[in-house]
Amino acid sequence: MKIDGTHFRTIRVDDDGWTVAIIDQAELPHVFVIKGLKTAADAAYAISNMLVRGAPLIGATAAYGICLALREDASDENLAAASELLMATRPTAVNLRWAIDEMTHTVRNLAREKRVIAAYARAGEICDEDVETCRMIGVHGLGLIARIARRKKGAPVNILTHCNAGWLATVDWGTATSPIYQAQAEGIPVHVWVDETRPRNQGAALTAFELGHEDIPHTIITDNAGGHLIQRGEVDLCITGTDRTAANGDVVNKIGTYLKALAAADNEVPFYVALPHTTIDWSSMDGFDIPIEERAPEEVTQMTGRTGEGDIVTIDIAAPGSPAANPAFDVTPARLITGLITERGVCAASLEGLLGLYPERADDR
Repeated sequence: MKIDGTHFRTIRVDDDGWTVAIIDQAELPHVFVIKGLKTAADAAYAISNMLVRGAPLIGATAAYGICLALREDASDENLAAASELLMATRPTAVNLRWAIDEMTHTVRNLAREKRVIAAYARAGEICDEDVETCRMIGVHGLGLIARIARRKKGAPVNILTHCNAGWLATVDWGTATSPIYQAQAEGIPVHVWVDETRPRNQGAALTAFELGHEDIPHTIITDNAGGHLIQRGEVDLCITGTDRTAANGDVVNKIGTYLKALAAADNEVPFYVALPHTTIDWSSMDGFDIPIEERAPEEVTQMTGRTGEGDIVTIDIAAPGSPAANPAFDVTPARLITGLITERGVCAASLEGLLGLYPERADDR
């Protein structure tokens, strides 16, 4: 997608042929910074501290983290150590484990002198595959928006999002935003309600940032305003992403997703989840078995922003001494989800629905 008219991917290999360049999302929306990762520890830091975030991008960064590790030392011991380091960074997003397994499978039977080239090639393929996957999610999700647009006879389709499931959460296109970008390209009028998404404000900081650069009409709202807008008929469609989807269709996504799904179900507003196949955890039949990451309380009690003078500062917003809990994700049960939008099509949020699109995974059950 584009920033000030220039196309960017969220991650790429730099001009030296090995440094991994990322958009530092911890600096957005106030400063646009490209940061270079030179070691596996750099990649692990970027994932843990959310310089990169979003399940697909976490996976891509981990893949390149393996490349950086092998460039320093291509031994089996270092491969195992780097895999363990990267695996420990974020417990919920299943793409992390998937990408590390892919990289390990690619190099483990190769001679050491061939591992680095093979690893960079596979990491590049993972990124290219994610771009095409997200594009196809948009192709299949476009029909949902188009049907509503026909019914509204030219009035904008109002879409509610939560967190950032845009191109900043993937390599390009995004998951929940891909249908929106493709609707715009088709001339379908859309307007996006952007949940601020506390804590960390990924909606206000990231989704609004990218929608603005793509000239898509949008409005930032408080998290608690979503139910009100749904209830008043001002939301035609909800689309979110997911960090891990259980095989039964339960979805684990940014905290607050469950509340939006409840409001949508109560008001008969369609609630869809957009996901690539890499976020499906075929080993889990219950979303409540998936580990929920607990992040630092400071993300709740502090906020970072820019002052009127242009300085970027972090301030305390909570009562001094009060403890804070910070679960990063919640579980949206399959019964509240209208459908899952994947690169292979739209299906029911159920094992049967997913196997209808991915029949080759039947033996995994």
